[in-house]
Amino acid sequence: MNRRKFLSVLSGSSASAPLLASQISGDTAPPPPPTVTLGKTGIRTSRLAMGTGTRGSRMMSNHTRAGFESLVGLMRHAYERGVRFFDLADQYGSHIYFREALRHIPREDVTILTKYQYRFDGENALKLDHEDQKRAALKAFERFRFEMKVDVLDIVLMHNVVTPDWDKDCAGYIDALFEAKEKGIIKAIGMSCHTLEALKRASELDWVEVALTRINQRGIIMDGSLEEVMPVQKRFKERGASVIGMKIFGNGKLVKKRRQCMEFAQKLDYLDAMTIGSETSQQIDDNLRLMAAYPHKHA
Repeated sequence: MNRRKFLSVLSGSSASAPLLASQISGDTAPPPPPTVTLGKTGIRTSRLAMGTGTRGSRMMSNHTRAGFESLVGLMRHAYERGVRFFDLADQYGSHIYFREALRHIPREDVTILTKYQYRFDGENALKLDHEDQKRAALKAFERFRFEMKVDVLDIVLMHNVVTPDWDKDCAGYIDALFEAKEKGIIKAIGMSCHTLEALKRASELDWVEVALTRINQRGIIMDGSLEEVMPVQKRFKERGASVIGMKIFGNGKLVKKRRQCMEFAQKLDYLDAMTIGSETSQQIDDNLRLMAAYPHKHA
């Protein structure tokens, strides 16, 4: 089915296929995820976020490659199951898919997290002068709002920062985040890290309100060992920032150990929420059941 035909029948049976599948099989609905507050941002949302960036790069991911019918149906299924937190990114190309989901999901009910990938500005992005960086980011934020057809972006992160001095290298981009927040275009700002040095630096920056950071039981595809990473993650929480975990199942490498992984994540007192890139409605339901089986005492 092409996109045009899909949009014409979105409210019909094809878009409801993921929902019908669970009903036909006779499965009972899993418990919804608990509601949490993300640090000092004041944002209330579900503890589980639906990720949309499995193997995401070049404005594509496994989720978007599956097509509009699949991903929009999955987003609707997640919402019906109580998920109110959606993890998007320019790098995944998932904005326009969420715009279609918002035709059926009330905007006021959900939290939108997205990310700005400065590398899209070219190989010399970090060498651009301050004003050029700022202009590029502000234009991108306007495009994000247009792509999703929303007035306000709840959370915007600097995506995949890696250097020890990333905040200095990205000063113009960060200034754009400040300006957009002051104008009410963005509610909260932060970063996602992919090295231990960048994570340590981020933990020292008072303006980082939301930290999207990698954590799992086995230390797979993380910024360092558990012994190195966990104390740094706790620093965010200690100063009132929100910590959102990603790679809970080690980017799929620990999916056979997902029960143990969920139990581990749920025991982390500093973890406010987690994002998992489920690719089927059954995976969403399974994760919600696991979350309910190991309640987070601090939620």
